[in-house]
Amino acid sequence: MKILLTGSSSFTGMWFARELARAGHEVTATFRPQSVDAYSDGLRRSRVAIVAESCETEFGLAFGDDAFIDLIRGGGDFDALCHHGAEVTNYRSPDFDVSAAVRNNTHNVRQVMAALGESGARRFVLTGSVFEGGEGAGSDGLPHFSPYGLSKALTAEVIRYRAREAGLGLGKFVIPNPFGPHEEPRFTAYLMRTWRQGETPAVNTPAYVRDNIHVSLLAGAYVRFVQTLPDAPGFRRLSPSGYVETQGAFAERFAREIGQRLDLDCPLILNHQTEFPEPRVRLNTDLPCTRTLGWDESRAWDEVADYYREG
Repeated sequence: MKILLTGSSSFTGMWFARELARAGHEVTATFRPQSVDAYSDGLRRSRVAIVAESCETEFGLAFGDDAFIDLIRGGGDFDALCHHGAEVTNYRSPDFDVSAAVRNNTHNVRQVMAALGESGARRFVLTGSVFEGGEGAGSDGLPHFSPYGLSKALTAEVIRYRAREAGLGLGKFVIPNPFGPHEEPRFTAYLMRTWRQGETPAVNTPAYVRDNIHVSLLAGAYVRFVQTLPDAPGFRRLSPSGYVETQGAFAERFAREIGQRLDLDCPLILNHQTEFPEPRVRLNTDLPCTRTLGWDESRAWDEVADYYREG
């Protein structure tokens, strides 16, 4: 297929773009900055460079702006639009601007879908998050985790309404907690950095039950989802699941798998958790068929270890 993809400078977006291309699809990745050099973040620049190795790239385009719509109408003949990009500025803040995020995420979406229809495209794939209210399974009535989670849920509602109006097939691909090569310096990077300094990292929220998934498995599931989404009106959702366990158990798993591959001592301190500002349990519910996807768990751990060995 010919696929138009937003958001591929992100950790998961880079993997989605690369795996779609590896599967034989022609991927055009769009980026809001005018060039790769406009990114101040070296990690993000490196991800864009990886995407450019296997995909066509278009810089200076934001979802829904005139240039973006012109790209669709200008002979691209895209079969699917994969809208992975989303507003994430200060996404951890309680003051995250929900209204602005939804406005940016859905900018001129009706015109975008009209342009897709005129060019013959019939598939629209939206990336969602398990931290949206009502997604996945878990505790506390499945609330929104944060204003960012709320913005993702409202974005999905707008796009679902417009996709039905436009007669497009809509797929929602819900992401849990991915980890792996080229990730932002979050939990697993903190573990690695601390071990390499000869220190013992502390896990402050070991009692939360979360769904951590190898990004390579997540990307494989994404490619299959895009490929099998019907070319007809309707709605489908996929919520792929990985390691469902407490964060303490996942930290121990990560220490075990990485330690034996890097011959590295990986001690942990699991602090006693007494505060639970977030829901205690939140996870996805669709178990990927690793055999069908051709995914090898041991090889995936090797890739994680190799990435940190080289970094």
